[in-house]
Amino acid sequence: MLVACGGGIPGNAVVNIGGANPITKDAYSHWLGVAASSTGATGEKATIPDPPKYTACIAHLQATTAKPAKGQKAPTPAALKQQCEQQYKSLQQQVLGFLISSSWVLGEAKSLGVKVTDKEVEAQFLKIKRQQFPKAAEFEKFLTTSGQSVSDLLLRVKLNMLSQKIQQKIVKAKPTISDAQAQKYYNENKSRYGAPEHRTVEIILTKTEAQANSAKKEVEGGKSFASVAKQVSIDPASKAKGGLVSETIKGAQEKNLDNALFAAKVKQLGGPLKTQFGYYVYEVLSTKPGTQQPFSTVKASIKQTLATQQQQGALSKFIKNFKKKWQGKTECRSEYKVADCKGYKAPKTKTGTGAAGEGAAVTPEG
Repeated sequence: MLVACGGGIPGNAVVNIGGANPITKDAYSHWLGVAASSTGATGEKATIPDPPKYTACIAHLQATTAKPAKGQKAPTPAALKQQCEQQYKSLQQQVLGFLISSSWVLGEAKSLGVKVTDKEVEAQFLKIKRQQFPKAAEFEKFLTTSGQSVSDLLLRVKLNMLSQKIQQKIVKAKPTISDAQAQKYYNENKSRYGAPEHRTVEIILTKTEAQANSAKKEVEGGKSFASVAKQVSIDPASKAKGGLVSETIKGAQEKNLDNALFAAKVKQLGGPLKTQFGYYVYEVLSTKPGTQQPFSTVKASIKQTLATQQQQGALSKFIKNFKKKWQGKTECRSEYKVADCKGYKAPKTKTGTGAAGEGAAVTPEG
């Protein structure tokens, strides 16, 4: 259904890829029915909008649309025609996206020498069938409701298998990462392989310096820090915990307070400290030293990370070139132009911007 001989766009085709692989009108119509079946209500016969007049589609909508509520008008034929046109365009994008990307995958597999045998495809198909449809009757019902044949399903399986093999071939060669590359990554990302120093502290925040001095004297006079904090602090988060801030790290607090907390000695009452929020009284209760894994410990994992990144980069580059290569070979009739067609220009919206089109992926949808 996808591959035939000839140049240009043959009269029986809607798209031709590489001058020799037409997507025929019969193939297009068949998959349009499949797509319509997937969007229709359960048990309802699939209806395909019929451009350009959409006569049958309008009649179908008139027959199936619920009667409008009292005081409301029924949709006009023009409104129903617009609805039919939108439905058709949506189905067209879906179907041509699948058929074009399918042809691209088949063509790329051939150019790369990637193959799967009919026996391999059938074995994978039977495996999927057993998993999804344990009973034969369930499978037959699926074929009926989806509008698909066994050949259609075998094609989908083949495309997925080829896509996987193509991707595997692109990332097959594992990059060699040098110690110097790994060391450079380690130096630039040390925080990923360690934990910073933590300090557990108590704070009291007041509006004025006098209030801070008064609070500090109360603590020095024997009152617990927690009781004073709950009584006078204006910082709601720490006040509820008696001024306690557990395991704060460098940079987590206001700059002046942060510097003071990480310079202070343990169990030494400090303040008043002026900040943009007010005046702080503070005390460091305990410290937990930072840790850093040595390069020798994490070298292997870093090399694996860098190798994976390079493989992903290679795959991304391949996909970009793959789309560009095959889009340039995809000739579409004007009424069948979609995002994957050569020379495609997105239709302008009411705001004057082009609608973004989805290009085909290495793995076709479906």
